[in-house]
Amino acid sequence: MYITTGDKEAASLVERARALAAATGGTYVARNRTSLPKLLEQYKVQEILVVLKGRARLFRKDASELEFHPSMGFVRAKRVLRGEPDPMLEAGAVREGDTVVDCTAGLGSDSLVFAVATGVRGHVIACESSAPLYTLLLDGMSHYESNEPSIDEAFRRIELRNQDHLELLRSLPDHSCDTVYFDPMFREPMMDSSAIKPLRDYANARALAEESIKEAKRVARKRVVMKEKRGSAEFERLGFQVLDRANAKTLYGVINVETGS
Repeated sequence: MYITTGDKEAASLVERARALAAATGGTYVARNRTSLPKLLEQYKVQEILVVLKGRARLFRKDASELEFHPSMGFVRAKRVLRGEPDPMLEAGAVREGDTVVDCTAGLGSDSLVFAVATGVRGHVIACESSAPLYTLLLDGMSHYESNEPSIDEAFRRIELRNQDHLELLRSLPDHSCDTVYFDPMFREPMMDSSAIKPLRDYANARALAEESIKEAKRVARKRVVMKEKRGSAEFERLGFQVLDRANAKTLYGVINVETGS
């Protein structure tokens, strides 16, 4: 993964870009006022991560730019802090002190909500197989700042892994976490979701394998949860019981490991 800065190569941004490259096995390249398309051409790479003051973004020619931001995850996290319910947490029976494995981290919105809900005694592992997304996440979770210190701190607590979720699950002992969560790219995209389209350009688009669900059931103590589009055949294919919510376009499917159902 190639990493650079904006046109203004402030010393602090260069240091941050170099540190990110070192942490991810990537390559730092000086911007030197070169346009991003020319940098891609010069180094013969598909995408490049740009470190900016207070933010970072992925650039790929002929694709939407993707900037790190928790988006609705921030709003949901604030609601959880106020003691309000969250459908994802209810589906996973997530409680303070729990260990949660988020197998499809994306931009970290769900992982953030899990981290806020499980608290300082909890443990959230976020797995992202896409190297560009992982690099963006690692920088974003480390440097994101809001007006809610508890949310920023929750981001810092998340353990981020750059690997295929099946590989991760296979490495975990039996019953070693409370909830395993999947939010894969939907088999049928929601065309009205402008927030998801840039993510789809960079994310792993493979369908979930039955082996992943088998391993998740072995690892979980409470539940395995999957988010999908209403009416998706994936729920039935993978053995999930759908929790219906009136008027919701996306639903959660649950496998209750505690009861074996």
